[in-house]
Amino acid sequence: MKAENHTRVLEFLIMGLSENPELQPILFGLFLFMYLVTVLGNLLIILAVSFDSHLHTPMYFFLSNLSFIDICFISTTIPKMLVNIYIQKKNIPYIECLTQVYFFNSFAGMDNFLLTLMAYDRFVAICHPLNYTVIMNPQICSLLLLMSWIIMFWISLIHVLLLNGASFSIGTEIPHFFCELTQVLKVATSDTHINNVFMYVITSLIGVIPMTGILLSYSQIVSNLLRMSPIVNKYKAFSICGSHLCAVSLFYGTGFGVYFSSSVTLSSQRRMVASLMYTIISPMLNPFIYSLRNKDVKGALGDLFIRVASYTSWIVDPRAKWMVQTVWKIL
Repeated sequence: MKAENHTRVLEFLIMGLSENPELQPILFGLFLFMYLVTVLGNLLIILAVSFDSHLHTPMYFFLSNLSFIDICFISTTIPKMLVNIYIQKKNIPYIECLTQVYFFNSFAGMDNFLLTLMAYDRFVAICHPLNYTVIMNPQICSLLLLMSWIIMFWISLIHVLLLNGASFSIGTEIPHFFCELTQVLKVATSDTHINNVFMYVITSLIGVIPMTGILLSYSQIVSNLLRMSPIVNKYKAFSICGSHLCAVSLFYGTGFGVYFSSSVTLSSQRRMVASLMYTIISPMLNPFIYSLRNKDVKGALGDLFIRVASYTSWIVDPRAKWMVQTVWKIL
C-alpha cells in the first residue's frame, strides 16, 4: 500500500504452514490437539500450585505464572490459525494483526523474564539458603513480576506504534502462520529502518542480558554444588535445576535461532518450523518438564486428581482411591 492510502488497508493474508488442501485437516487436528494439551497441562500446574499449600513458595509462584503466560502465549497465535484452516481463509484484519504482534511480544518477553527469575530463585535457594526467605519474600517476588509486566507493556506498545506508522500494499501476504513482527516488517513498502533498529536492540537487551543472568546464576550454583558433601542434596538440587535448564534451552535455543538468523540462511518454511518450536512446542512441553521430574508437583497433581475424583460417583469405593494414588506414584 502507498503512504497516502495507508488508512484504507483492512487486512493481511496469512500464508500459513502449507497451501496443500489435503494437509489442512491434518494440520487442524494436530494443532488443535497440541493447543488443548498445552492449555490443559499448564492449567493443571496452576491448579496444583494454587490448591497445595506446600507449593506456596517463590519457586512455584513463578512456575504457576509461567504456566499462565504459556497459555496466553499459545492462545495468541493458534486459535486464529485454527479458525483460518477451518473456514479455509487466510485473511487477518489489520487491527487484529497489530494486536497479535503486541500480545505475542508481551508474552514472549514475559516467558523470558520468568525463566530468568526462576534461575535467580534457584541461585538464592542453593547459594544463600539461610537468607532465602528474606531475599525472596512474597513482596519482592510480586514486585519483580510487576516490573517485568511493565517493561514488556511499554516495549510491545512502542513496537506496535512504530509498526502502525509503516505502509503496506493492499493484499499484502505474510509468509508465516501468524503476524510475527519481523515478517510483518519485511512486507512493508515504507522505510522500516527505525523499526528494525529498535527491534534488534530491544531483542538483544531482553534476550542477552537475562540469558547472561541465567548463566551467571548457574555458574554460582554449580560451584556451590561441587562443594556440597551430601550426595542426596546434590541430586535434589540438580534435579530441580535440570528441569529449568531444559525449559531454558528449548526457549532460548529456538528463539535466538529465529531472531538472529538472517533471511539468507533461513527460508520462510524453515523459519516457521523454528517459530513452532518456541511458540507451541515449548509451552506444551513445560508442564511435562516441570512435573515429571518434580516429586512435589507430581504429588500435588495426584492430590488434585484425587480431590476432583472424590466428587464424582465412580470413586465411592476407598479401593478405587487407593488405586488412583498407586498409579500416580508409579507415573
